[in-house]
Amino acid sequence: MPTTNIRPTKLTFPYLCLCNSVFPSNAPMASLTRLFKPQSSSLILLFNRSLSTNTCTLSYINTDHPKGGVKTFHWVFLGCPGVGKGTYASRLSTLLGIPHIATGDLVRQELSSSGPLSHQLDEVVNKGKLVSDEIMFNLLSNRLEAGESREIDLVVNLRLREDVLIEKCLGRRICSECGKGFNVASISAKPENGMPGMSMPPLLPPQQCASKLITRADDTEPVVRERLRVYKEKTEPVEDYYRKQGKLLEFDLPGGILESWPKLLETLNLDDYHHKKSAAG
Repeated sequence: MPTTNIRPTKLTFPYLCLCNSVFPSNAPMASLTRLFKPQSSSLILLFNRSLSTNTCTLSYINTDHPKGGVKTFHWVFLGCPGVGKGTYASRLSTLLGIPHIATGDLVRQELSSSGPLSHQLDEVVNKGKLVSDEIMFNLLSNRLEAGESREIDLVVNLRLREDVLIEKCLGRRICSECGKGFNVASISAKPENGMPGMSMPPLLPPQQCASKLITRADDTEPVVRERLRVYKEKTEPVEDYYRKQGKLLEFDLPGGILESWPKLLETLNLDDYHHKKSAAG
């Protein structure tokens, strides 16, 4: 697997955007590399772009660039719907001190409103279809400027056993009052077809949210399976494209957050930064 030696040494005012969208069938690469340019060159961009769920480009400035200049790196996170890209992206946001814009939340806000896109989104989301680029860029237009293409340095593909992924998706809950996400599924998967066993404890809500949990309309088994089918179909050419460039890093989630998070940090060469920040804090 390809690895990266990138280590963040100076971080200044970056932000993170999580998107739920689909690449146009005739130009998946152009959509994947379509990034938004910050107003200031000192900003570091974390951009999340996806086929059917959160895909994230992580960029930060390394002031120890060997030529003495400033290098901005772009990392993209791929993964099936429900694999946890939003969870890990928000943790990276906290670790690196980065504001977090989740476009999945923008979609849900639009769905709950009487906005011009709400009816169109309702039909798309509830059938497990993919939100189009046009809609996603409309939702983002008030938050980000017009984009330009930039080179992607590393694509991290988060992977999880399909049976575990489906069970995880069906366990997702949202607090109707505060909007925070939780998961009531207690997963214990046995070894199967060469895949190791896996345990994922539930992510339960605090007492004040327990009685206010709701299930997303699109988190039904038929819709989840349809999303996974479409995702696999649309993502294969994207994975192959970056695999041939030597830029694809496959990361198999070994379990829940407590087990996967430190290993992901190590894979991304952020473990030392995390330890230093924890010690300083």
